[in-house]
Order: sequence, then structure tokens, then C-alpha cells
Amino acid sequence: MWERIRQIVHKEVRQTLRDPRSRALLFVPPLIQLVIFGYAVNMDVERTRIAWMDMDRTAESRQLLAAFQGSRYFFIERVLGRDGEIAEVLDHGRIPAVVRVLPGFGRSLLRGQSAEVQILVDGTNSNTAGIMSNYLIQAVAGYAAAVMKEQWNGRVMARIAAANVSAGAAPVVPAAGAGLAVKSRVWFNPDLRSRDYFVPGVVVNIIALVTIMLTAMSIVREKEIGTMEQLMVTPLRPIELMIGKLLPFAVVGIFQVGVVATAALLIFGTPFRGSALLLLICAVFFLFTTLGVGLFISTVSRTQQQAMMSSFFFFMPAMLLSGFSFPIRNMPQPVQYLTYLNPLRYFMEIVRSLFLKGTGIEFLWPNAVALLLFGTAILGLSALRFHKRLD
Repeated sequence: MWERIRQIVHKEVRQTLRDPRSRALLFVPPLIQLVIFGYAVNMDVERTRIAWMDMDRTAESRQLLAAFQGSRYFFIERVLGRDGEIAEVLDHGRIPAVVRVLPGFGRSLLRGQSAEVQILVDGTNSNTAGIMSNYLIQAVAGYAAAVMKEQWNGRVMARIAAANVSAGAAPVVPAAGAGLAVKSRVWFNPDLRSRDYFVPGVVVNIIALVTIMLTAMSIVREKEIGTMEQLMVTPLRPIELMIGKLLPFAVVGIFQVGVVATAALLIFGTPFRGSALLLLICAVFFLFTTLGVGLFISTVSRTQQQAMMSSFFFFMPAMLLSGFSFPIRNMPQPVQYLTYLNPLRYFMEIVRSLFLKGTGIEFLWPNAVALLLFGTAILGLSALRFHKRLD
């Protein structure tokens, strides 16, 4: 039995490497996804060009300008002089945000009143606009808090000095730490790098897309060129043929997980804080699902083109509902329930938790069990259908 399976595996490897479409699936999707999500897709706000408009022209507004000029998140590319220029720069699209200091800003700030700064952001890209708006608001609020603290300390010191002089007593020093200080800290991804969020998800996408399409196309290719009948007149049993067909692509999937994880660490600097062994075990569980889906597609497709289109028909919705690009908690409630039927969701959570959080099996076991159950059920049902089609 094992000798016959070995021969099928050897034949499948040679045939896959000889076929141009199969070779392209082995190397092109991983390369494209790594380049796109490692370099091209970047939602980070850093050195973003903004325009500045100062309608107050006071020392306080110039100090606010200096705070923005010293920030690593923004670069003031243009200073505006009139309101008509705001629409011009935003319509042009080169500058995505304008900070407009309104008249009376400095006077209100010195009096301890509410000082107004208008922030105008290009909302064409809602995700980037939201992030940029929050950064701009934090920059203005940070400056205002520093000014208010300085004024408060000045008033306190002035009152203490007056009291000391009138009473003729020894100087009184105010207690340190008066006031309220709020500090925030981001866990797991302190720099909020979108690359660290996307690149681990590429592991899930690559292993799913490549193994599903290669498995489906490999079996359909035998039907298309007429060699399936030749295989069935040999001493091969259906289970041996199925194992011999699936095993090479399981190895390919594991290999590509290692390649993408290594690239994430060495090329993109993405942290990996979890267990490599746990990632490998969960990847094997996930392979049960993807190989089973590919096997099922092979039983309903007559040509390689049909197999490819059917693979994309499964992969694209599954990828979009996995939380790869959009958080599941932001989806409508019925869609959130639907994601529990998506195996990619569980593996996506496992991979990101292992990379960014270093989570152990004590927290990830529900996702791992779900992957194992989905994989066993899908692969088992697909194997039964494959066996019936051969009979």
C-alpha cells in the first residue's frame, strides 16, 4: 500500500512542477500577497502631509505650530492664507488634512476657556481618515493640556508666594503631582503598525488559496487529460489515490507557512511571540479543511478552469469573513454569526494571537478544536463523495 502511495506522490510532484499553471500557483500567490500586504498596504499615519492655516497669529498658535512641526506623524507641506485654499488642497487630493486655528485661540487659551481648532480631513478613505483625525485631535489636545498645566502651576505658585509675603512665614512648596495625568499604552502592537496586523494573516490566505486550488486542479487535470481511467485500472485503491494526491499539497502548505513566517520575521520585522510547534499543529488541522474543500471542488468540476473559479468562489467570501481586513465585531450581527461557520476565522485568530500576543494553548484550544472538527468533517465528507465518484 505505502509503496503505491509513494509512487502516486512522486508522480504528482513531477506533474505539478511540470505544469505551468501549478508552478505559478506555488510561487506567485505567496510573492504577491507578501509584497502587497508587507509593503503596499499601509494604513499607518507617519509623516503625513498636512496644510496649516493660522487665523489667530498669536504666540500660542505659533507654539501649536511648533508642536506639529516636531511630530513624527505629520509634515506641514503648505501654509494657507485664505479659506478658498482649503477646498483647493483637499479637492486636489495631495494633502489629506488641514488644521485651521480659529481667531481668538490664544486669548481663550490664556483665559482658561475652550479654544477652538478646526480639523478638516479628506474622508475618501474612511479608515485612514479616522486614524488621521484621531492623531490630529490628540496632538492638539496634548498641546492644550500642557498649556493648561503650565498656567495652573503658575497660578498656584503666585498664590503661594503672595501668602508667604503677607504672612512673613517660610516659603511653602506645593506638593508634587497635583492635577490629573492620563497615560495610555497600546499592548501587543505599541507602534500600531498595520504591517504587523496584515502579514500574519497572509499565512492563512496563502495556505488556503494554494492548497485548495492545487488539490482541485490536480485531480481535475487527471479527468481532463483522460488519465484518471488509466489510474483506476491499476491496483490502486481509491483511498490510496486520494492520499497520494493530497499528501504533496499538505507538505506544500506546511512549507509555505514556514516561508511566510520566516519572511515576516526577517524581512518585515513582525514579532513572533508564541509557540512555533503550536502554529504547526494548528496549520495541520487547518489543512484538513482546505484539502477537503479542494477535494470536494474536484468532484464537481470538469475542467481546470471550473476548478479555479470554484476555488475563488469559496476563498473570497471566506477570506472577507475571516477578520483578515475588517474586524468581525464591526460586521452586522447576522454576519457575525455566519463567521462561526468559517474555518478561516479560527485559524486567523490563532495565527495573529501567536504572532502578536504569544498566547498559549490554554486560550487557543477552542479555536484549535473548532479547526479539528471542521477539518475532520469536511475532509471526511469530501473523501466519501470522491470515493463514490470513482466507483
